[in-house]
Amino acid sequence: MIRDLQGFMKLNRFQAPLVPSAPLLHLSPKTRRRCLFAERVTPPATSFQLEPAGRETQAEGEEMTENNFWLKKIEISVSEAEKRTGRNAMNMQETYTAYLIETRSVDHTDGQSVLTDSLWRRYSEFELLRNYLLVYYPHVVVPPLPEKRAEFVWHKLSADNMDPDFVERRRIGLENFLLRVASHPILCRDKIFYLFLTQEGNWKETVNETGFQLKADSRLKALNATFRVKNPDKRFTELKHYSDELQSVISHLLRVRARVADRLYGVYKVHGNYGRVFSEWSAIEKEMGDGLQSAGHHMDVYASSIDDILEDEEHYADQLKEYLFYAEALRAVCRKHELMQYDLEMAAQDLASKKQQCEELATGTVRTFSLKGMTTKLFGQETPEQREARIKVLEEQINEGEQQLKSKNLEGREFVKNAWADIERFKEQKNHDLKEALISYAVMQISMCKKGIQVWTNAKECFSKM
Repeated sequence: MIRDLQGFMKLNRFQAPLVPSAPLLHLSPKTRRRCLFAERVTPPATSFQLEPAGRETQAEGEEMTENNFWLKKIEISVSEAEKRTGRNAMNMQETYTAYLIETRSVDHTDGQSVLTDSLWRRYSEFELLRNYLLVYYPHVVVPPLPEKRAEFVWHKLSADNMDPDFVERRRIGLENFLLRVASHPILCRDKIFYLFLTQEGNWKETVNETGFQLKADSRLKALNATFRVKNPDKRFTELKHYSDELQSVISHLLRVRARVADRLYGVYKVHGNYGRVFSEWSAIEKEMGDGLQSAGHHMDVYASSIDDILEDEEHYADQLKEYLFYAEALRAVCRKHELMQYDLEMAAQDLASKKQQCEELATGTVRTFSLKGMTTKLFGQETPEQREARIKVLEEQINEGEQQLKSKNLEGREFVKNAWADIERFKEQKNHDLKEALISYAVMQISMCKKGIQVWTNAKECFSKM
């Protein structure tokens, strides 16, 4: 456990300094539901042609910003989870969990009543929203969703995704996801996200109409770019390695924690045997009976306290799991950069090839071991008119290629600028959240040990009075 913690803290050599203004999203559910949308920073412009739905013109966007719901103070909560039965796309009956999302404006200084919107969403709709955000904001470290099925469980926990305790933890995780998106200076302004919170009917159709699936990069293309890119950016390569290490360390930490929880649960429950034995013993003693009975009661209290302790521990484990899944979000940004770099290199290579062809046609020199050299030997020399026509076509293609290469260079620089700004924001957030989570976990362990000392102190007093 200590070695894993040391490895985990060692990874922070990559991190940016902690800033006090990082969002406090890992407080208790009651205190972290309020999300402020006022004083948002205008998102940096991007050269991608993937404009989010609903932003037709800058004037309309500014008008929407001035008069929009988002500039008010908003409370977002996922307040309930409900088990439902329905028909899926294959017309087969299925059981699923729906979550009630409530949004409430708390900016009612004018004396008007508080307006509340509420609607039900399935987990698959949260997935659809996140997939959309990944496509339209490739330079953003998009917040992850909570696990769909339980991972790193210990024997007392159920791996069933319909288990009430698991559903409750996932409800908190989905609420945290919405708060993460809502507190992001770019994602919070997206119209699809706004409709996700306010429009229950036809929301899926609205998302699909954006055509984001067609703009998504295929896994095969991303894998091809990973292995074939020649000049990767060193910063993104290091970030990719860091995300792999972060995922590995947190995975080990969660496995160790699950094993410790198993053993701790057993140790505490065995103390229930002390209580039973002391109670039985007290029945056969006259002078010592009261002291033994009281000591047995303290042992029973100690044995039953582990359930609440491990329930609190799950909250901190879920915080670590969030950053376990954030590692994949970091890799998604790196993969997009690799794709852009690969496209840039292919465009440069194609342009160089066309320039060489044009030079060969203009000078009349032909490489022996080339396609042009072979066709010349087979079919003879081209006429001057054919050569001039080909040169003209190649010159047009070269001009287009130069413009395309310039455009891709600008896109690449803009992507790196925007992506690195968001990565720095993420690192500040991560440092703050994980620091608080680890400190809170340590405080909880200290409190647990103090309660154990108090139980045995009380038992000692009982024995002293016998």
